[in-house]
Amino acid sequence: QVQLVESGGGLVQPGGSLRLSCAASGTIFMINAMGWYRRAPGKQRELVATITSGGSTNYTDSVKGRFTISRDNAKNTMYLQMGSLKPEDTAVYYCNAEVLGLHYITQNYWGQGTQVTVSS
Repeated sequence: QVQLVESGGGLVQPGGSLRLSCAASGTIFMINAMGWYRRAPGKQRELVATITSGGSTNYTDSVKGRFTISRDNAKNTMYLQMGSLKPEDTAVYYCNAEVLGLHYITQNYWGQGTQVTVSS
């Protein structure tokens, strides 16, 4: 079994920064694509950014130039550096990973989410 645990959320003022982390643990042979998603109050979950095992990244337009996704493959950990935060970035942020694990089966996993609130 694989677990994803997010951390780093909190309350920040507009214009501020936060760094989210997502640590994967369990029986892991390889992690393919990883990504950050978010769900704002009253809205559907949306993709924020993704990163491949090779480091190729993709961002939703609303965070381009403000957020940076990265990963440390040796630590099975992914990060989201968020800057110039806006109130509309307020949401629960979830990490997602495609993991080659036990019995060499690839499965998709989700973390439990971490709250990010941008408010003065």
